[in-house]
Amino acid sequence: MNTCATGPGASGPLPLGASHVVTLARKARFRKLRKFFILLKRPAWRRAMRTGVAAAVEHRDVPFGHDFATVVDVGAHHGQFALLARELFPRARVFCVEPLPSALDRLRATVGRDRHVTVLPTAAAARAGHRQLHVSRMTDSSSLLPILKSYVDAFPGTEEARTLEVEVKTLDSVLAERIRRPCLLKVDAQGGELEVLRGADAVLKNVDVAFVECSFVEFYRGQALADEVIRAFLGRGLRLDGVYSVVRDTQRRCLQADLLFRRDPTPASEQQ
Repeated sequence: MNTCATGPGASGPLPLGASHVVTLARKARFRKLRKFFILLKRPAWRRAMRTGVAAAVEHRDVPFGHDFATVVDVGAHHGQFALLARELFPRARVFCVEPLPSALDRLRATVGRDRHVTVLPTAAAARAGHRQLHVSRMTDSSSLLPILKSYVDAFPGTEEARTLEVEVKTLDSVLAERIRRPCLLKVDAQGGELEVLRGADAVLKNVDVAFVECSFVEFYRGQALADEVIRAFLGRGLRLDGVYSVVRDTQRRCLQADLLFRRDPTPASEQQ
């Protein structure tokens, strides 16, 4: 997400003058128009647009730093990031992890014919089993954790529409033997980032770069915030390397951001 919103837990947003509101609306329209023309440049992106899926070209300038052999896309939704990955890293094998049935249908329509892409119809978690998925009205905001009012206040239209039971697996159980390096791990788990990591010890040993959406406020009940996620990656040899796509409220407080982690080249035995 990349829109301004009222911050959760705030005493209230600062009043916006009419001219400022118009400026924000113009900037949003310009971003959409710019993205549209970028999407027209690639045949695969144009084809995906016909099914209503826009490649995540807003991330195309992130300095990932490798021509990856493997991309693991946790929270693949309709394949937005997978489309970008296939253009940026044409030799990569892309694994799309997505549990929501309706999203899986669109995902398969978007990338299912690409022999370099494998769709894994599951949620990534700390242990295998079945869990309740809290499905948002905006399905890309769905989570294994309950959606809080703070999230709906910040991003209207994201309230829970229903729950459904989905299968959950650990990344290690489905991918540990399939990773070739260099490997990029992308995680958009809507508050479930630490759960993903706790089921991915073997996979993480072969991850060179990770790109993770994190929150600075609690939007899902029990979620880990950005500082906890940073510590978890640091403990696995991946250091914070950059912060992108920062979302702020009207008082300029940070709500969410995409964090880039990179493998620390220093051996653990030499770290102080």
